[in-house]
Amino acid sequence: MNEKELVLAAKSGDRAAFNELISGYTDRIYRLAWKLSGNEEDAADIFQETFLKAVDNIDSFRLESSFGTWLYTIAMNVMRACFAKRKRMQLGPIEDYLPDHENGANSKLFDWGDPHDLFENTQLREMIDSFLSRMSPENSTPFVLRYMEDMPVKDIARIMDLSVPAVKSRILRARLALREHLTEKFREKKDG
Repeated sequence: MNEKELVLAAKSGDRAAFNELISGYTDRIYRLAWKLSGNEEDAADIFQETFLKAVDNIDSFRLESSFGTWLYTIAMNVMRACFAKRKRMQLGPIEDYLPDHENGANSKLFDWGDPHDLFENTQLREMIDSFLSRMSPENSTPFVLRYMEDMPVKDIARIMDLSVPAVKSRILRARLALREHLTEKFREKKDG
């Protein structure tokens, strides 16, 4: 069965079809929830709530997007509700992270290159995960979806109900904040 046939079968109450639909997303949804929440307890709650909502609302899925995009949208809504319950670290304005036009590039930032290269190192991955879990969800979520889930910006915009430029801006904020954080960590390591 293709995805459309599986969705139609799931809408008619076929549990096996629904299980087949979600089978490719269980690890991905849990991984996303863990990276954004920073702890297993919240990740498990988000994971469970996402799939419960998917079961309860499969009838409302209109096949206008892929099942995966719809499922990620549910997960993002669940995460927003979870994050709304606790205070999160606020990032400064993006201008604080951009190059200084009068004095050349901002000397606090090093060029770390492609974010995909950063994830090769386990210790570095742990530092990144820790930082992302403390970052505001409005900036960490698009970053995680783009670089860890390899999702196109257009899909992220649809899931988060934002414009493509807004998503790109948030990804940039997250990248710059992460770069600054890593720069500081490596300076500390070098000096200590």
